[in-house]
Amino acid sequence: MSYLRSSTATGAGPPRAAARLRVGVPGYAHPLLAPVEWAELGRPGLPLDWVALNVAGGPGDRPDPYCGPAVARVRSAGVPVLGLLDLRLGTRDFGELVSDAHHFLEWYGVDGFYLDRAPGDRAALADTERVTTTLRALGGAGRRLVLAPCDVPYQGFVELADQLVTFNGAWPDYRWSQAPDWTADHPAGRFCHLVHGVPGGHLDEALRIARWQGAGTVYLTDRSQRGGLDPWESLPGYWDKIVSKVGPGVSE
Repeated sequence: MSYLRSSTATGAGPPRAAARLRVGVPGYAHPLLAPVEWAELGRPGLPLDWVALNVAGGPGDRPDPYCGPAVARVRSAGVPVLGLLDLRLGTRDFGELVSDAHHFLEWYGVDGFYLDRAPGDRAALADTERVTTTLRALGGAGRRLVLAPCDVPYQGFVELADQLVTFNGAWPDYRWSQAPDWTADHPAGRFCHLVHGVPGGHLDEALRIARWQGAGTVYLTDRSQRGGLDPWESLPGYWDKIVSKVGPGVSE
């Protein structure tokens, strides 16, 4: 993924925004496999913006007895839970996608949708708008949409969702990345950065980059993609540090 634009060193130049950061969780493993992670997400007072639910690459084939209670605990803590829908870079069958959205709403009462592996190129804008417009109509008022392309998206995508992921990748790329210029025309709450492979000693630096680039929501983890692992499936080793730095005063 290419996020390397004409960039200055970390901390150079004026900040994009002075927004208070929140944490977005792009989808831990199934609650049966990650009970500690899901229990932690239900702890009151955490600075969470949203949590994505991925049952089995979507809602699964039937209501899952472990996911319902996990979702209920997180929602009872005041945190929106978003059903994860894999757009497969725009190749997903539309009818199948809508069916999965219905199941998320019916089985888990989700607060919206996290659109994973969304396309980000201009040619896919119209088709993606069809998807987001339909999901908004299904979800009703107050449902949230987070659009998560795999690469830097065309600026028109910011109008299709409540929040747009403008960085989704590894720490070495993030250190020297620069937010697209057009993001400066929007409030920080419209953008999210997801960064894996962040060493513990660079946590403050990563948070500073996020603030500097005008992101309102972040997820940072020391987990990596080495060996084909999903870096988002488990808690980062420095989870307590993240929530204390992003949301001072969080109870331990």
